[in-house]
Amino acid sequence: MKFTKTALVASAAAMSLGLAACDSAAENQMEDEIEATEDVRDAQVDAMEEAGEITEDQADAIDDTTDAMEENAEDVVDETM
Repeated sequence: MKFTKTALVASAAAMSLGLAACDSAAENQMEDEIEATEDVRDAQVDAMEEAGEITEDQADAIDDTTDAMEENAEDVVDETM
């Protein structure tokens, strides 16, 4: 399974757009979905690293990007809900 920077950016953009369309009643649900997305991405990165598809440094960089995306998405939720 390939996990590219483009996929990361596309996922962040999709999450941001999805968050913008939500109302305040859905804030907790959106934050749960953000966490679930992060968990899936982390599992994918771990699997890729274990399979030797990416290096530890690459996995760390992707994890850092994923964390930043999560924080950004949660900020968007907080600002719009």
